[in-house]
Amino acid sequence: MNVTFPAASFQEDATPPPTSNPLLTVQNLNVAFGPAHSRRAVVKNVSFTVEKGRCVAIVGESGSGKSVTARTLVGLTGACSHVQADRLTFQGKNIDRLSDKEWRALRGKHIGFVLQDALVSLDPLRPIGKEIGEALLVHRAIRRGADLAERVVELLKLVGVPEPEVKARQLPHELSGGQRQRALIATAIALDPALLIADEPTTALDVTIQAQILDLLSETRERKKAMILISHNLAVVSQMADEIIVMRDGEIVEHGSSEQIFGDPRHDYTRGLLKAIPSVRSRGSRLSSSRAARFVSAEGDEGTALIQSDIAHCGRPLLEAERLVKRFRGPDGKLRTVVNDVSFSLGYGETLGIVGESGSGKTTLARMALALEVPDGGEVTLEGRQWSSATEKERRHRRSDISVIYQDPLSSFDPRWTIERVIDDALTRRREDPRDRASRQSEVSELLDLVGLSPSLKTRRTLELSGGQRQRVAIARAIAPHPKIIVCDEPVAALDVSIQAQIVDLLGDLKSQLRVSYLFISHDLGVVHHLSDRVLVMNHGEAVEAGRADDVFLRPRQPYTRKLVAAVPQLRFQAA
Repeated sequence: MNVTFPAASFQEDATPPPTSNPLLTVQNLNVAFGPAHSRRAVVKNVSFTVEKGRCVAIVGESGSGKSVTARTLVGLTGACSHVQADRLTFQGKNIDRLSDKEWRALRGKHIGFVLQDALVSLDPLRPIGKEIGEALLVHRAIRRGADLAERVVELLKLVGVPEPEVKARQLPHELSGGQRQRALIATAIALDPALLIADEPTTALDVTIQAQILDLLSETRERKKAMILISHNLAVVSQMADEIIVMRDGEIVEHGSSEQIFGDPRHDYTRGLLKAIPSVRSRGSRLSSSRAARFVSAEGDEGTALIQSDIAHCGRPLLEAERLVKRFRGPDGKLRTVVNDVSFSLGYGETLGIVGESGSGKTTLARMALALEVPDGGEVTLEGRQWSSATEKERRHRRSDISVIYQDPLSSFDPRWTIERVIDDALTRRREDPRDRASRQSEVSELLDLVGLSPSLKTRRTLELSGGQRQRVAIARAIAPHPKIIVCDEPVAALDVSIQAQIVDLLGDLKSQLRVSYLFISHDLGVVHHLSDRVLVMNHGEAVEAGRADDVFLRPRQPYTRKLVAAVPQLRFQAA
C-alpha cells in the first residue's frame, strides 16, 4: 500500500537548513536523577552518531540506560533529571537546552517516538483514532473532518490493524496488546519524521505482524530516514541494525557493526546476551547461569537435561476443553466469533503452548480456561468436573487449583500494596484460617526466595522494582496457592533477553519441583518451542494445528503454521 507523507521542516515557521551527516550527534551524554547532593547517574559518557538512512540499535539488560538515553533525545527525562552532554545536536542544531515549546515542535514532526508500554501510553478514555489524529492536528498537518478520519484509517491499515474503521472508534482496553502497539507506531510515523526512535516497537506483536512492521520500518530507511532501535529481541536487531551499542549499568561496553557484534562479540556481557536467546538448539538446556540446578530427563541423561515432561497421555486429563465457542459484540453492533469450536486438553505436569497472531483468540481461550469468561458453547472441565458451567459459588473453593501470570504485572498489581501484601493476598485466599499471620509472613519469604528474590524486598511497592523483579513477584503470587495449573499469558514478552532467560529457566525449575502444568501463551515461538511439550496453533478463532512441539515447529503440516514459523526472525550473523 502506498502512503504519502507530509514534508517536514525543522521549525514550525522556518525554512529547514540543509541536512548533512550525521543527522544526530551524541557526545559524552550523562543523565542523573535526584537532588544535587545525592544524584544517581543512570547514563554515563554515552557517545554515538546516527546518519540518515541508517539504524543504530541499543541493547542491554533492564536498567542499563537504554530507554533513558532514548527519552533524553526527545526531552522526556522528567523534571528531576540532570542532563549534561559535550554535544547533543539534531540536524546541526543544539537540542540539550530546548524549552518545552521547542520540544513540542520537534517531537512527532521531526523525531518520532514509539513508547514501550502501549497500555499506559495511550489515553484510556480516548478512542484510538483520536489518539492518532492528535499528532496530525497539533502540527497542523491536516484539518478535522473526513480527511482526518481517512488518514487515521490509512495509517492503521499501514501498520496492519484489522478492521481499521472499527478499531479507530475503540478504546485501548478493547484492543489486543499487539493492536495497541501498532496504534502507537501509527502515531509515531504519522508525520514521517526524519528520525524515528523505537523503544521495543515489536514487543507485543506476533511474528507475522512483527515482520510487517519491520518491513515498514525498513522502508523508512530506504527513504533516507534514520532510526534508533531499542529491543531485547536480538534476532530483530540483527535484521534491522547497521550498528549496535551494547549498554550495561549506564555505560557502553561494546559498540560495533551488526556483523561484528553478532559474529565476533568481544565482551563477555555481549556473549552472555547472545547465549540467552531461545532456539531449537537451546531446547532442553538452561538459558541463564543464574542457578546451578539442572533439569534431568526422563531417561536420566544429565547431559541432555530435558525440560519437557514425558508423562503419558493416559487416563483423565487435568484440564479439558470441548468445542469452545465465544462471541463478542463490537462497537458497530455486529456479533463476532472470536473462538470457534476449539478443543484441547492439558495433562498433569505438562506444558501446552498456545500460539497464533494477535486477535486469534489465544487470550480469550485462556480466560475461558480460567472461568473468567463463560463460553457461548462448549464446556471446560477441571479434573473431570464441570468448571466453566459451574456457578461461581461452586468454583470458589477450587479457584486455587488454577492461577495466572499476566503479561503486564504492573497493571495487575495494586500500586498501593507492598510486595508482601501482594503475595499474602494469594495465601489468604488459600488458607482456611487467614489470621495465621506469622506463618504467612514466613511463607512469603520462602516464595520470594524460590523465585530468586531477596525477602528484604517485601516492604517495597511494585513501582520500585524492575520489570524482571515484578515478573518474579507475579510468579510468586501465582504459585502461592499451590495451583495445579498456571496460565501464562505472555509472561516474558516485556523482558530483555537475559531476564527472559532467567524467568524461562525459573518456570522450568518450578515445573520440575512443583509438578505444575502450564497453559503457555506467547507470540515468541522460540520461547514456546523451548518450554512446551505440545503446541496448539490458533488462527481467526480456530485451532488449525496441534501436536508435539518438535512436530509443529520443525515439521508443520498446515500452511498457516508454516507461515508463522517462516516469519520468525533469524540471526543474520552468528559466532562460530
